[in-house]
Amino acid sequence: MKRFVIILLLTGFFLPAAAQPDPDITESISMISADSIESYILNLVGFETRHNLSTQQNPDKGIGAACEWLYTKASSYIPASEGRLTVEKIPYTVGGPGTRLEREVQLTNVMAVLHGTGSHEIVLLAHYDSRVNDNNDSVSFAPGANDNGSGVACLLESLRILSGKPLPATVRFLFLSGEEHGLLGAAAMAKKARSEGWNIRGVINYDMIGNTQASDTGQKDNTLTRVFSEEGPSRHLARYIMETAAMYVDNLTVRMIFRNDRFGRGGDHTPFLMAGYPAVRISEYYENYDRTHQLVRSENGIAYGDMPSGVDVEYVRKNTAVNLAAAMNLAKAPGAPENLKMNTRDLSNFSELTWDHSKDSTSIAGYYVLLRQTDQPAWEKEIFVTENRARIPYSKDNYFFGVCAVGTEGHRSLVCQ
Repeated sequence: MKRFVIILLLTGFFLPAAAQPDPDITESISMISADSIESYILNLVGFETRHNLSTQQNPDKGIGAACEWLYTKASSYIPASEGRLTVEKIPYTVGGPGTRLEREVQLTNVMAVLHGTGSHEIVLLAHYDSRVNDNNDSVSFAPGANDNGSGVACLLESLRILSGKPLPATVRFLFLSGEEHGLLGAAAMAKKARSEGWNIRGVINYDMIGNTQASDTGQKDNTLTRVFSEEGPSRHLARYIMETAAMYVDNLTVRMIFRNDRFGRGGDHTPFLMAGYPAVRISEYYENYDRTHQLVRSENGIAYGDMPSGVDVEYVRKNTAVNLAAAMNLAKAPGAPENLKMNTRDLSNFSELTWDHSKDSTSIAGYYVLLRQTDQPAWEKEIFVTENRARIPYSKDNYFFGVCAVGTEGHRSLVCQ
């Protein structure tokens, strides 16, 4: 007789890690330094502009100087990695007549790769270019402290910490140019990922994670952040991030937004989504349009421009904790089961499910069958089984079902649905 353990969670969703937090993840989060985050942002602002058409010859100013600084900073963590970290510049050519860039230019992405022991990969994104309201103004002061110095700071601080912590998964940190003129750097990397066969479990884009006060309405809150996702595998990744953050990150709630991005806007996760990868965007809950892409100035008592004073460093620290929790938990988890099927022929108030074992099934302790009513966004119940099948007393007409694998140390995979 097969044994089923039913666990009803009062919180409304399951916690996708061990019953107790992983001490390694908890320790990593405790290592996040708000001072380091602030210093990264100030360094980026110091380049005056990181416009995609700005100078690449000046060692102190422009996107070329910013690229060189990022490459040097990421490379400084190589010794702590004991050979696991490699850093490279990846150039690509874009622009010219008919594009958003008035002339052709060679831009550069910086890729830092922490090589893991397994075959799967996690990709983390943040763009480092900046701009003001004039699309082709490459000389005005464009500090980009929040957009997207905050996202770059999140990735740099995560890289600093993870460089000393071997993980089963390979983690790629992509510092992207070209975002402000059409997601160009991300498109180049998504194409590279496909051509080189990266075995990606998830892509997470951090873009504008430092502002906590809305323009126009004045609403202010540093306890909420958003994860944007399309339906399907990306939505499962979004739930995973939300649920993992609930276990590890204090005083921050991740809210799922059921769309790919904000209206009239775009993010670097989108080219990866279009290439077939689960991809989501993490972004602040409130936006301040007095700052984003604005010329730095003061008018009628309002400070315009994306200056460091508009960045809540503690809020960036908490969003960085979300990144570490999600990336580390996913890196340590087994692969998701595949080919979930439900018996729809038999009319019954029981539901019968089968699925294929995870490819790394030797390292799993079993599976959780997850249930949520059809009008609920998050999983509500879970049932533990050791086989790749289940017959459970819940009607298939009233519930959505999913299955995730759980490793021997308690880390859970993404969900197969």
